[in-house]
Amino acid sequence: MFRSRSKDEKAPTEKVTADLSKQPRDPEAPKGRPTPKRSEAQTQRRRAQSVPLDRKEAAKRQREARRADLTRQREALNSGDERYLPARDKGPVRRFVRDFVDSRFAIAEFFLPMAVVILVLSLFGNTNRALQNISLLLWLGVIILIVIDSIGIWIRLRKQLNERFPNEPKRGAVAYGLMRTLQMRRLRLPKPQVKRGERP
Repeated sequence: MFRSRSKDEKAPTEKVTADLSKQPRDPEAPKGRPTPKRSEAQTQRRRAQSVPLDRKEAAKRQREARRADLTRQREALNSGDERYLPARDKGPVRRFVRDFVDSRFAIAEFFLPMAVVILVLSLFGNTNRALQNISLLLWLGVIILIVIDSIGIWIRLRKQLNERFPNEPKRGAVAYGLMRTLQMRRLRLPKPQVKRGERP
């Protein structure tokens, strides 16, 4: 009655166990391991997301995105498209300042050509005392004219901004306009959108 099982009887039981392990597990059956804590599961998930699958591919995509942004920005500087302009050129206040400056003649925009002429005169002035005096007087006259013209632009521009944009932030807008006057009209970026004499 009480006898040990033979090897033949043990074998079918082992086969059944092996067959059961190959079958898909019932969702309601115990999984045989403890459930991980929420913090551990979140940490594992973050690690999986933070490690890129392919670093070279990620770097390549980033470079392409940066190149596309720069291309769009360059086109916007030429066309005046507000959506892709750099942050310092965006907004209605900055657009008005650009139009205000571009619609006028400013002495400061001729500073570079005049500086070249004065420099050439001063080089020849080493041998001729009269030319040296003329170049010094010209240099002094140009600086005084630029300062007077810039003060006039500063006063008029500030008045116009206060009238047109009373509730908009205007910090740095006048300095932005004065810096624009120092550039020659054809070299200004964003490109001028108004003609000379045309009031914004």
